[in-house]
Amino acid sequence: MFETIHDAMNWVGGGTAMYLLPFLALISVLVFVHEWGHYIVARLCGVKVETFSIGFGKKIWSRVDRAGCQWQVALIPLGGYVKMFGDTDPASAVHTENVKDSQGHVRPMTPAERDQAFFTKPVWKRAAIVFAGPAINFLFAIVVLASLYSTVGRPVTPPIAAAIIAGSAAEQAGFQPHDRITGIGSEKVNRFVDIQRNVAVTLDQPLSVTVQRGEQSVTLPNVTPKLDTVEDRFGFRHSRGMLGIIGPGVALTADGIESVQGQSGDIVALLKARMDQGITTLRMKGSETIPSQDILVRLDRSLNDEFFADPSKGVMLAPRIEKEVIDYSVAAAIRESVRETWFVSVGTLQSLGQMIIGTRSAQELGGIIRIGAVTGDAAQAGIIAFLTLAALLSINLGLINLLPIPMLDGGHLLFYAIEALKGGPVPEKVQDAALRFGFMVLIALMVFANLNDLVQLAR
Repeated sequence: MFETIHDAMNWVGGGTAMYLLPFLALISVLVFVHEWGHYIVARLCGVKVETFSIGFGKKIWSRVDRAGCQWQVALIPLGGYVKMFGDTDPASAVHTENVKDSQGHVRPMTPAERDQAFFTKPVWKRAAIVFAGPAINFLFAIVVLASLYSTVGRPVTPPIAAAIIAGSAAEQAGFQPHDRITGIGSEKVNRFVDIQRNVAVTLDQPLSVTVQRGEQSVTLPNVTPKLDTVEDRFGFRHSRGMLGIIGPGVALTADGIESVQGQSGDIVALLKARMDQGITTLRMKGSETIPSQDILVRLDRSLNDEFFADPSKGVMLAPRIEKEVIDYSVAAAIRESVRETWFVSVGTLQSLGQMIIGTRSAQELGGIIRIGAVTGDAAQAGIIAFLTLAALLSINLGLINLLPIPMLDGGHLLFYAIEALKGGPVPEKVQDAALRFGFMVLIALMVFANLNDLVQLAR
């Protein structure tokens, strides 16, 4: 078993540190941002913070500031916490009205000390302190994305269909080669990835798609993706809707083509003969793992001067534009980053809902290994990719913490909502029992997610 997993984890690319160090650095930053949200709002609300910890377990570094807060880094860097004055633990489920003096004697809090305790604050202040953690994760993502969009712009692959897979949902819906997708439902489409993300999340639900075809705007009212399971390069499997559109920047060489419009033989001559002849069917050669398949293309002579001069360069299926850069003003960058944050949040919730009701496999729930793999890849791809991933993970961290599960911020907010409605706090025994249950749920989810990673890597 160990040898199988070891072989499957060759993606570490020459050393675990290439993946582990960026992962730990990114997680630590995001945890700090989250906990700092709790900390700063607590201070603004007049609550004393006793401990600000990055990580759990044994302390490996600490210092106490002038306000009496102990800042520390702990051994297990997979989370963190802020402990408020008056709470008996970081979960804020149980409080005490006693304190220890410098000699270790227990005494009741003075009125001034009670005024600094978390549990004495009105429910709206406690809710604000708890909500601040997830909220600042969203704000952090918006700031990072807006900074990138307004400085370096947003490199995007244009949403052009270079080719259509024969028999796919795209062909059945009426897509044609060189269509530019401009909208899906009410969502405007600027990037090829917008198509992929919309379709991946909606699975096999019908969509209305608008395309620009030459000078005309055409609406395809009933585009129904096909549900498929794909495997990424790490071996992790994902259920998603598939249209069957091949994006731009694709050049096909003759040795990969079996036939042109049903004819085999001199493939180069057949390709040249089909230039500017409308939609052409190419049969692509298969392999041991990938069967042969037909694709629909539109071969334009104006795009293929290089092919006519040197056929080994391949025939272009669409304009040689692999990336477009969208430049934003500061205001537009902020709007777009808010829109992106909203889209990622909604998509994540939809995916979780699909896992719960069974339309999406729960095996897609990934753990530390999967996040580490993606983080390491982003770090090697460059600072822009790494910062973009940081923003996306920050969104997910904020969103997950808002789930109404005891032990998470969302569970505390649920307790405070009940308190506000009934006019009194939820009994501490009930909160304690709920937190224990929530802790078991979270541990079970973590174990399940990481087992998913290991099982899929071992395949």
